[in-house]
Amino acid sequence: MAHYEDNRPSWDEYFMSMAELTAKRSTCLRRHVGAVIVKDRHIIATGYNGAPRGVAHCAEKGGCLREELGVPSGERHELCRALHAEQNAIIQAATLGQSIEDGAIYITHQPCAICAKMIINAGIKRIVVREGYPDSLAVDILDEAGLKVITMGKETTEK
Repeated sequence: MAHYEDNRPSWDEYFMSMAELTAKRSTCLRRHVGAVIVKDRHIIATGYNGAPRGVAHCAEKGGCLREELGVPSGERHELCRALHAEQNAIIQAATLGQSIEDGAIYITHQPCAICAKMIINAGIKRIVVREGYPDSLAVDILDEAGLKVITMGKETTEK
């Protein structure tokens, strides 16, 4: 029997690629974020950052209020028209009646403090991100809850 090299992506890279694809649906003018919730290697829900159903997004409204006001990234989320990718994924799972407890979430960016609290209360046990986000409170809250954020480079993480 011939030996072959397994060039398939790792599970982490596979699900992160899906989060990156999901981010392409984002309507945010500042940052495109995608999230995929996985349980037992099955996708439960996806989400991207964008305005709620039936509500105009920033491009349709003529611009981003936070950008116009010079609000730094990671601050004053209440001024944003959009839900975050993690929020949309958690809501999608709830709408479909899917438990995400003990699951994992793959996100293109580290969650903010609001999303971190939602992830904790949803019972998600593993967080994998592609890159950081300027919210040290989120890191502190996740750390206190015993959740480590795994930052993934382009290398494989879990086969």
